[in-house]
Amino acid sequence: MPPANYLPDVLETTAPERLATGFIFTEGPLWHPDRYWFFVDIRRNKLFRLTPGKEPELVRTTIGGNGTTFDLQGRLIVCEGDDRRLTRMDPDGTVESLVDNYEGGRFNRPNDVICHSNGCLYFTDPDKRRPYHEREIPGPAGENNLWDGACVYRLAPDGGLSVLAHCEYPNGLALSPDERTLYVANTRSSQYIHAIRLDAAGHMVGRSIFADLNEGDEPGIPDGLKVDSLGRVYCTGPGGIWVMAPDGRRIGVIRWPEQAVNFAFGGPDLKTLFCCAHTSVYSLRVKVPGNSHPWYKRRGLQ
Repeated sequence: MPPANYLPDVLETTAPERLATGFIFTEGPLWHPDRYWFFVDIRRNKLFRLTPGKEPELVRTTIGGNGTTFDLQGRLIVCEGDDRRLTRMDPDGTVESLVDNYEGGRFNRPNDVICHSNGCLYFTDPDKRRPYHEREIPGPAGENNLWDGACVYRLAPDGGLSVLAHCEYPNGLALSPDERTLYVANTRSSQYIHAIRLDAAGHMVGRSIFADLNEGDEPGIPDGLKVDSLGRVYCTGPGGIWVMAPDGRRIGVIRWPEQAVNFAFGGPDLKTLFCCAHTSVYSLRVKVPGNSHPWYKRRGLQ
């Protein structure tokens, strides 16, 4: 019988290494090219920096900090769900509100965010965890319908904000290497991954279901979502992190000592898979690097 995590085309190492523990609910992993990781402990409203081989350092407090990315200038973008906004942190530590409403209605609970090479930011704003009487974003049926206000947004570099797509419960996001497909993890009652086709400017031209993750009764839901440089899609799901070919075929599941919540590719070669579980963060080595962030490419690092 093959050992656990026997994915010979995916993994270089099979035994997860625990890098730090003692948290409540870790999320928002992100590799910085200066060779450290960012991640958050949502329940404690803390953003950490972790240099391999050292103890985590507190960067700042957040208000429900969750998904993270960099913009094209290397500034840290954080979804602060409890504060209903996205924030931007400069390298000197200055924090400012980036965006907090759509057409005058405050967001529900911004969850995840990614950056396109043209500078646009895509982010998810599910509504199911916001009490109905607190929802302010109108749904697609009109201004009096607040029930269907769960959206994927597109924030242009000039500040223009538009709805890219409505989804049941949009969560994690990832772009294909050619940036013509945006993958969206759908959480809660229907657990699957959307594939949204984009034009050259990053606007939606079509959508479909990429993969169905409703399988078995192991813990885990579609949440964290990434793509490697070959276009393979990685997504948390029942049992761990699912790995899927570009056509949606499942290759296998990477298992961890705790339920995988989110993850990121990193390390100088982008071949370290950094996993945020509930109380700990772990790593494994993979054979194929992750899809490089456009800011990394601008710095000539990947």
